[in-house]
Amino acid sequence: MGRIRPDAVLVQAVIAGALSFAHLQELAAAAGQDGWKAWAYPISVDLLLVAAWRRLRNDGPSRLAWCWFVIALVASLGANVATAGFLDLQHPPAWLRFGIAGWPALAFLGGTLLAHTRSAAEAADRPSPADMTPAAAPAPVPAPVTTAEPPASPPELDAADLPAAELPTEPPRPAPAPVPAALVAHARKVADEHHARTGDQIDTDTLRARLGVPPQLADSIAAQLT
Repeated sequence: MGRIRPDAVLVQAVIAGALSFAHLQELAAAAGQDGWKAWAYPISVDLLLVAAWRRLRNDGPSRLAWCWFVIALVASLGANVATAGFLDLQHPPAWLRFGIAGWPALAFLGGTLLAHTRSAAEAADRPSPADMTPAAAPAPVPAPVTTAEPPASPPELDAADLPAAELPTEPPRPAPAPVPAALVAHARKVADEHHARTGDQIDTDTLRARLGVPPQLADSIAAQLT
């Protein structure tokens, strides 16, 4: 731990504060404020003096802070001068009694104003109600309406104008399904019997009905009979 060196300014402030406190207590007691009330007066004066000085140091010079700083300073200096023999404290004058009796209300007013009055910096930082009102949003501009033109139909091309590679071709026919040889032989017998009885070649629908096979299989059988 480092050595504690006394600060001359701090020592001087403590001595001045103690003397001022004692003079204020003595003056209040002489004005008829006995007991704990006489001790409360110097505390009230010193607190008001400190509050005004703190307001000046933190928020900058202002009329409010200077006014209450001067009032508290006059009260403290007046007590120092009054107890030096300029007043007969055994028979205090009426104005001194009046000032001591009215000090609590005056100190309460000063402390309240110093604590709850905004400084110039706070008033500048806080936005006004007009600035807090949201600005009206601009009306949206309608987009221009454009009429969509129908796509132009491609020109019809003649088959003669197309090259041979681009000519449309017919889709290839599906290859006939494989048919067992025994089913083909049976179908041939049915076809010969139908031709001998009717004199006509059997058609695909009749062949399918006689054999009881699907249409695709019947087409494959008929293709092999021809």
